[in-house]
Amino acid sequence: MATINLGAIKFNWKGAYNNSTTYAVDDVVSSGGNSYVCIQASQGNAVGNATAYWNIMSSAGTNGTNGTNGTNGTDVGTVITAQGDMLYRDGSGLQRLAKGTANQTLQMNGSANAPTWVTAESGTLVKIATLEHSSNVSAVNFTNCFTADYDVYEVYFSNIHSDSNSYELAVGLVDASGNQLASNYMTATYSYIAYAGNSSGHNAYGQDDDSRIRLIGENLDNGAFDPSQLKMTIYNPYASIHTTTQYWYSIRAANNHYYNVLGTAQNKNQTSVRSLKFYQNGGGNFAGFKGTVYGVKR
Repeated sequence: MATINLGAIKFNWKGAYNNSTTYAVDDVVSSGGNSYVCIQASQGNAVGNATAYWNIMSSAGTNGTNGTNGTNGTDVGTVITAQGDMLYRDGSGLQRLAKGTANQTLQMNGSANAPTWVTAESGTLVKIATLEHSSNVSAVNFTNCFTADYDVYEVYFSNIHSDSNSYELAVGLVDASGNQLASNYMTATYSYIAYAGNSSGHNAYGQDDDSRIRLIGENLDNGAFDPSQLKMTIYNPYASIHTTTQYWYSIRAANNHYYNVLGTAQNKNQTSVRSLKFYQNGGGNFAGFKGTVYGVKR
C-alpha cells in the first residue's frame, strides 16, 4: 500500500533561520524581520534566495524613526519622554510638546498650526460656575464656588426677573456648614431718574447688622417686573477674615424710578465663606436670571 506524506498538521515555529539546521515542510522561521514557511525539506538553503524551498509568510513594515529632528516618528514611547508630555502632528509628523509648568493653559500658537503652553495674564477671569433659569425658582445657589485658589471673585447676575411686582433682591454669604452668615453692614450711594417726567435725585443709605446683603436698603422702593442687573466684587471670601463685597446694581423700582446703586458690604464674622445665595426678601420667586461667578487670577 502506498504511503502518503501528509506533512505537519500545523506550522512549526523554529525561530530565527539557521544555516546548519535541517528544516522540514511547514517549519516556519524568521529572517530580516520577515517570516518564511518551508515548502521543501532541506538544509543550508537560505530563505532569501531559495524560493524552491521557502515561501514568505509575512513581510516587515517600513521602519520608522524616533521622532527626533522633525522626522516622522512611529515609536510614540520614544517621542514623548516625560510624564505630562503631549503628542501632536506638525507638517513633518509626530512631535513632542513638553509638559508646561504649574497653572499654565494650552492654546494654539500665533500661526494656528501647533499647540503651546501659556501663563495666564494677571487679572484674567476664570469661570467658576454659571446658572441660568427661565422659570420660577425661589433661590439661586452657587454652592462651593469659593476656594483657596482665588482671593478675589467677580459675580455677574443679569436679566433678573421677579414673578411679581415689588421685590427686593438679597444676597446671602454661606459657610461650609450651609449656614447663612449674619452681621452684614452695608453702605451705598444711589441716584435715580423718574420713568415718567424729568425728576431725579441722589442719596445714600446705610444698613447695619443684617442677616443678608440688602442691595437697595430699606429706604428705596422695591423692584418692578423689569429685569435688573448686578455686578459684585467679593474679596477674600474663603479666608477666615471679614469678607468685603462691592456692588453695582441697576434696577427699575416699583415707583417707576430708575436706580443706579453703588455700595459696599462688610461681614462682621471672621468666617470662611463657601457659597452664595441669591433670593428675594419676602419670599417671591425668580421668573428668570443668568448668573456667573469668576475667579480673578493674580
